[in-house]
Amino acid sequence: MIRFINPVKFPLLMQNNINPDNSPVLEVGVSDNMGKKVLIATLYHKDAVVFTITKLGPEKIILVIDKKPDDVQKKSLSEIRAFYANTLEIIEEKTDPFDVVEIAKSCVDIIDKEQKAGNIIYANITSGYKTKAIGLLLACYARHDFVKKIAYNPYEDKNSVIYLPRLSLKLTESQKAVLEQLEAGCTKATEIADKLKISTAMTYRAIGELEDMDMIDENEDNTICITDAGKIARL
Repeated sequence: MIRFINPVKFPLLMQNNINPDNSPVLEVGVSDNMGKKVLIATLYHKDAVVFTITKLGPEKIILVIDKKPDDVQKKSLSEIRAFYANTLEIIEEKTDPFDVVEIAKSCVDIIDKEQKAGNIIYANITSGYKTKAIGLLLACYARHDFVKKIAYNPYEDKNSVIYLPRLSLKLTESQKAVLEQLEAGCTKATEIADKLKISTAMTYRAIGELEDMDMIDENEDNTICITDAGKIARL
């Protein structure tokens, strides 16, 4: 289970609830004028999800679970449904538990859909496998402008919340173009430059920047390939 945030290192991000606007907590099922509050959360043990629902007051929750949930996950899902079925819209998003790219893509699709509906999107990455949490976190980075808050409830203090920085995976047009050619099968800088009809110098500059961000890697035969991070950045 995810345990990678140390609250001591992030004192300014600690709060005692998950109502980041300092506005009154909405009752479950009540919307404001800006759209529904939607919570996207990874799920294994239910505690962090229930805590967030209580404090945030969303009208809709989307639970990122495994394609084949085990007994613990099934029980958590069943208890959440039993308790909130009459007051919340509850949706399950099933993904491979360890494929970070698949998880991120599924979460990006969710974020895009909710944003188009005009909803306010929050995420909680506390519960579940680390790969699940990382996938949701990277999806939030890929859709930086659409996610209001990313929360984590530290194991050491279950009544507190750490708000993670909303980093961005935004790329330049040249970087996007290079990644697109790599996914299309190009593996050499000269080949990419020819396809894009840009100078070799500009291509190498974009490649160097992408390497620094771990979005591409160099193979033993001096060809280059796109990494999982690069695939997610293109979502």
